[in-house]
Amino acid sequence: MTMTPVPFDPALAAILDAMPMYTERPTVADIPAQRAQGDLPMPSLDDVIGDRAIDHEDRAIPGPAGAPDVVVTVIRPRGAVSGAPCLVNFHGGGTIYGNRHMDNGRLVPLVEEFGAVAINVEYRLAPEHPSPAPVEDCYAALVWASANADELGIDPGRIVVMGGSAGGLLAAGVALLARDRRGPVLAGQLLICPMLDDTNTTPASHQYDGFSPWPRHMGILAWSALLGEGAGDLSADVSIYSAPARAADVSGLAPAFVEAGSAELFRDEDVTYASRIWATGGQAELHIWGGGFHGFDMFAPDHELTRAALAARSSWLRRIFGK
Repeated sequence: MTMTPVPFDPALAAILDAMPMYTERPTVADIPAQRAQGDLPMPSLDDVIGDRAIDHEDRAIPGPAGAPDVVVTVIRPRGAVSGAPCLVNFHGGGTIYGNRHMDNGRLVPLVEEFGAVAINVEYRLAPEHPSPAPVEDCYAALVWASANADELGIDPGRIVVMGGSAGGLLAAGVALLARDRRGPVLAGQLLICPMLDDTNTTPASHQYDGFSPWPRHMGILAWSALLGEGAGDLSADVSIYSAPARAADVSGLAPAFVEAGSAELFRDEDVTYASRIWATGGQAELHIWGGGFHGFDMFAPDHELTRAALAARSSWLRRIFGK
């Protein structure tokens, strides 16, 4: 299927042109070796914090039953904290690449703005740890945060799960798990350009094949690593918590904030997910940013579109947190 892509915003297109293209088409077997070459360079958490009155510490917390501990970084306002809102964050990378420090630049400003405590989660990666390992690690982190609310200084009634791309997938999956297991009651789920649909059948998924930073063939690779032979097969027994678009019932979920660029492969599945939540009478706020590519806010922090996106997220969080 050949489809004309939605054009990129001109200023964003210039940034995209300077980025490396995914010309190689790796297989699932190639992923560990690619990962061993190292992640993209990124500033340390201390550098991101700078002179802000914010502290951080790494913790090893109990993982899922029978699984290893999960490492998290707790980022919090300096000094005594009580009754603070909480952000439990899961990083992107298709569930196959990356680490929690990718999102330092996204989390630190929110900790400062809202006086929030952020729990940044290092989950196990596929294909070495396929479904359900990543989402179960993330759910374990949510349960730990809620159970240790007093120690962490957080209000257990104001916990939001969040993440971008694969992190959005995991946040959506954790929200479904929390509902179905009658776990912690979430205040919201912040889904930033989430990867939700393993079938890769939407128009958007065909429009962006070969475009950085996350083209169609990389999406197919990620789903194959996470779900194995069941990826894309609607007759296969695939967990809805690892592929949230497969959930037959999206009622009773925490209020959702869903955003994507108009020029990225996850656009249509994100619109559909929000629409399905509305159809059940649930709460969802949807933003599709014109001309934005996947993850534009991280690659173009000074662009007007990024400023608008960050303002919309903050507005939603203020309403969710009640401040």
